[in-house]
Amino acid sequence: MGTFGHLFFTIMALALFTYPQKVIAYQGMNHTTATNLVKGIIGAIVDYTSRIGKEERVAMEMAIDDFNSLTNQTLTLRVMNSQGETFQAGLAARDLIDKEGVKAILGPQTWEETSAVAEICSQYSHTIPLLSLADAAPAWATTRWPFLIQASPSQDTQMKAVAAVVQSCRWRRVVFIYEDSVSSANGLVHLSDALREVGAEIGRFLALSPYNDLSQELERLEGDQCRVFLVHSSLPMAIRVFETAKKLKMMQKDYVWITTDSTTSLVHYINHSSISSMQGVLGIRRYFRDPRTHLHDFYLKFRKKFALEHPEEENHEPGIFALQAYDATKAVASAIQEGDREGQQLLEKISSSDFKGLSGNVKFVGKRLAPAKVFQIVNVIGRSYKEHGFWTFKKGFSETIDEGAIYSDSMDTLGIVIWPGGPRYTPRGWTLRTIDKPLRIGVPNGSLTNRFVNVQYHPSTKNYTIKGFSIEVFRKTVERLPYYLPYELITWGGNYTSLVEQVHLKNFDAAVGDIAIISKRYEYVEFTHPHTVSGLVMVVPVQSQSSNNTWLFMKPFTTKMWILTAVINIYNGFVVWMIERNHCPELKGSSVNQLGTLLWLAFSALFPVQGERLHSNLSRMATVVWLFVALIITQSYTASLTSMLTVQSLQPKVADIGTLKSSNAYIGYSNKSFVVSYLVGVLNFSNNNVKSYSTPEGYAQALKSGEIAAAFLEVPVAKLFIAKYCKSFIMAGPTYKVGGYGFAFPKGSLMLPDIDAALLNVSESGVLRHLEERLAAEEKCVEVESDNKTASLSPNSFWVLFVFTGGISTIALIIYGVRGTWSTGHFMLKQKSIWMFIVVTMEKWRLQQNRFFRKVSDVESPKNLPNASNTWVQMSHV
Repeated sequence: MGTFGHLFFTIMALALFTYPQKVIAYQGMNHTTATNLVKGIIGAIVDYTSRIGKEERVAMEMAIDDFNSLTNQTLTLRVMNSQGETFQAGLAARDLIDKEGVKAILGPQTWEETSAVAEICSQYSHTIPLLSLADAAPAWATTRWPFLIQASPSQDTQMKAVAAVVQSCRWRRVVFIYEDSVSSANGLVHLSDALREVGAEIGRFLALSPYNDLSQELERLEGDQCRVFLVHSSLPMAIRVFETAKKLKMMQKDYVWITTDSTTSLVHYINHSSISSMQGVLGIRRYFRDPRTHLHDFYLKFRKKFALEHPEEENHEPGIFALQAYDATKAVASAIQEGDREGQQLLEKISSSDFKGLSGNVKFVGKRLAPAKVFQIVNVIGRSYKEHGFWTFKKGFSETIDEGAIYSDSMDTLGIVIWPGGPRYTPRGWTLRTIDKPLRIGVPNGSLTNRFVNVQYHPSTKNYTIKGFSIEVFRKTVERLPYYLPYELITWGGNYTSLVEQVHLKNFDAAVGDIAIISKRYEYVEFTHPHTVSGLVMVVPVQSQSSNNTWLFMKPFTTKMWILTAVINIYNGFVVWMIERNHCPELKGSSVNQLGTLLWLAFSALFPVQGERLHSNLSRMATVVWLFVALIITQSYTASLTSMLTVQSLQPKVADIGTLKSSNAYIGYSNKSFVVSYLVGVLNFSNNNVKSYSTPEGYAQALKSGEIAAAFLEVPVAKLFIAKYCKSFIMAGPTYKVGGYGFAFPKGSLMLPDIDAALLNVSESGVLRHLEERLAAEEKCVEVESDNKTASLSPNSFWVLFVFTGGISTIALIIYGVRGTWSTGHFMLKQKSIWMFIVVTMEKWRLQQNRFFRKVSDVESPKNLPNASNTWVQMSHV
C-alpha cells in the first residue's frame, strides 16, 4: 500500500474511532479547562523508540525547566509516546486534549503521525495550536488545518544543497532512495526541481518500506548505469540500506552515496558496526553552532540528563533535532507567558515568533519555520566523520562561515573527499563498459552511398568490414574520450528509423552512421552534435547559356593589368617625347599642346598610324621594344576576348520548386531516408509525383532521361553526387534546414555529453575537416571535364615583358640625360666613335628587319641608306 493509501486509511480509522466521543469530549472540556488551563499545560507527542524522539523529549523538558526558572512560571509539559505508530499518535492527542487540557501540542516526528493528530485537533471547537516537528508538511496542510504550524524547516533548501554538490562534481543523474512516506515524497519533488536547475535529473527512484527485500531492490539499481545514490530516509532505514549495499559490493570504487539531514544529523551516535558500512558517504546536514563551545551549559546539562534517562544509548551528545525541539518548546512557552494567551491568540503569537534559539534564528513566516540557509558537509571516514565544509544558500561552498569566508561554486575548495572504496578523485558517477562487455553499436547496412557507411561481407570468414566517413568520425571521437571505451560494430539491415528504435529497445547501446537528425526520431533517442553539414537541397540537370555582358570587353584583362598597361604606355610616350622634343617643333609649345602630344606618342605605337619618323636612335630603341611587347599583349587580349564571347556557361534547368509544382513534374528521393515525409508534409508535393531510388546511379539515369525533373538529397549526399557527375547536374534553389547526420544514444545517456565534447575536439583540431577533404577527393568525376570559364589575364603572365620594355625606356632616358651633361673634348670624341659604331650596327640590323621597322616610323629604305658620314651628321644633333 502506498504512502497516501496509508494516510487515507489512518485518517478514516481515526475519524470512525473518535466520532462517537466527539460530543462527550466537548462536554468535558469546560470542567477540564477551568481546572487546568490556568496551569499552562503544553502537550508533546514523541516516539520513545527512536533516537530522535529520545533527544526531543529531553530537550523539551529542559526548555520548560529553563523557562520556568527564568520567568517564575509554572508551565507543565505532558509528553506522550506514539511508539512510531500513526494510530497511537491519534490516541495520545485525544488524551492530551481531553484529560490534560493542553493549550498546544508539540510533535510528532513523522508527517503521518502529524496528520493524524491534526485530524483529532480539528474535531474540537476551540483552537489548539499544533507545532509539527516532521521533516516537511505539504503546501495544502496549513489550509486544511489552520491551527497547524510547521516547526521544522522545509526540505527545499536542503535539496538545493544536494543539487549544488551534484553540479560541482559534474554528475548528470541521481538515483533517489527514500522511505515510503509523505515527508520523503515531498523531498522527491524538491530534489527534482533543484536538479533541473543545475542541468541534472533523477534517473530512477526507489521507495523503501520495512517489508522491502532490500537486496533485490538494490540489485536492480546496480544493473543501471548511474552510480550516484541519494538516501533520504530515517536513520534505521538508512543503516539497513548501507549494510545491504556493502554485502552487494556497492560501497566500492566508482560508487557515490549521499545522505540527507535525517541521517547525517545523527551520524554522531551511529555505532562502530553500522558506520563501517558507510565508509566514504558524503552527508549533508543543517548547521548549528557546536554546543560544546557556544552552548556549554546546555551541552553539559543535556548529556547528564540524557545519560540518566537513556543509559542504553552509547552517545549522549545532542543533535539538531534536540535543539529544534528545545526552540519550538520555548516559542510556545513564551507565547503562553505573555498574557496567558490561548486559542487563536496563542496561535497568532506563536506564528509571529522571532528569537535567537539554540539552533539559530527562529522565525516563523506564514505558519512555517523559515528555511535553513547553511548546511554542513561531512565525510564518513573510519570510525567517525570529518566536517568537510559548508554550503550557504545563494553563496556556495566555503571552508568557514565567518565574515571573512570565501565562497565558490566548486566543492574542490573544501579539500579532498574520501569516496567509497578509498579514491581521492571525484567518481565519474556512472559505469564504463569493460572489454568482456563492450558497447553494442548498430550500423546501417544499406547506406545510400558507401562513402559514409561501407559494409562489406566476407563469405570466407563470415565477417564484416565496416568503413566510411561516419564510421571514421566515430572512431576518432572515441579516441578522444578521457577514458577507454570498448565497443563492437553490428550491422542492421532495416531502415534508419527502425535502427533508432532498436537503440530505444536496448538491443543496441548506440547507433552510428549517416543517420539524419529529425524530430520524430527524438521520440526514441538523443543525438550527438551533427558531424556533417545539415540541410536538404534540390539537384537538377544543367543547361548551357551563352555569355552576354555589356562590359565583357573589359574582362580579358584584370584591373591591375589594365592599369599597368596604361602606365607603361604613358611612360614610354614620355620617354619618346623627352628625347624627340628638340628635333620636332610640334613637340613644343604650350603645356596643353605638349601634354596632348605626349599622350598621342604614348598610344600611337599600339596602332598602325602614319606619323613623323623618329630622329633619335634612343627613342627608336625604346619604341621598338615597346612595339614588340604591345604586339604580344594585343594578340593575347584578342584571343581571350574571343574565348569569352564563344564560351557556354552552365545554368540549372529548373530554378526553384515553384517551377516543379507549376509543371506538375516528377521528383526523386532516397527510399532509405526521411526525405519523402518532408517533401509531402512540408514542401507540399503530391504523393503521386514523387519517386524513390536506392542508388546514386538511379538518380543520375532518371535525371538524364527526364524521368524526374529534380532530385532532393541531403547536403552531404548531394555534394558527393555533384562531385561524381560534375558536368551534368547542379544544386539549385534554397537549402532547407534539417538536422544533418548524428550518432544516436539512449535517452538520458550519461555518455552523451562526453561524446559531444570529444566530437567538438575532433572538429576544432582539424581532423574532421581533413576527413571531409579526403571524402571529396575520393569521389572522382565520371565525366570529361572541360574548362568553361576563361580567367582574366593578370600582370603575372606579362611581368617579364613589362620589366623589359620599362627597363629599355629607362636606360634610353638615362643615356639621354647623361649625354646632355657631358663636355666636348677628347672624351666626347671617344664617345662619338663608340656611338658611331653602335649606330652603324643598328642601321645594318634595320636593313635586315625593314618590314618590321616600317610599322614603327617612316624610316628610309635600303636603297636610300645614308653613308657613315651622313649618319654621323644626324647623330651630332642628338
